[in-house]
Amino acid sequence: MSKVEDFLTKAEEQEIVEAIGIAEKNTSGEIRIHIEKENTIAPLERAMEVFRTLNMENTEERNGVIIYVAVKSHQFAIYGDKGINEKVGHDFWDCTKDVMANHFKNGNFKQGLIDGILRAGEQLKTHFPYQSDDTNELSNEISKG
Repeated sequence: MSKVEDFLTKAEEQEIVEAIGIAEKNTSGEIRIHIEKENTIAPLERAMEVFRTLNMENTEERNGVIIYVAVKSHQFAIYGDKGINEKVGHDFWDCTKDVMANHFKNGNFKQGLIDGILRAGEQLKTHFPYQSDDTNELSNEISKG
């Protein structure tokens, strides 16, 4: 599979968007997914570039998270903004990445993303619990490049 369009069906994309909504109900953190064909730099570096391109650093608490996937390159990364990185350790996302990688190895991309999203939401709520005045600061739609 080398095309972004073939990575997920429309129904799978909708399930992922719904998972983002569920995860964000427990936290003020914001989660986005970005999928593109391939990259030529380290996946974390590319995730950081996309993060800035999507203006994800504009959240009030600087608590946005991007899950980046390069389909043809078979790479992915999770990047959290400054507000998260100031509160958590360097290995904060490792268990989430491990769960996702196990699904991806088996070709179960939708479930890998959903589990990653829900785990990210669980981890975020510890440091950024949902507040009654929270608003959805970023789109839940999947970004594609």
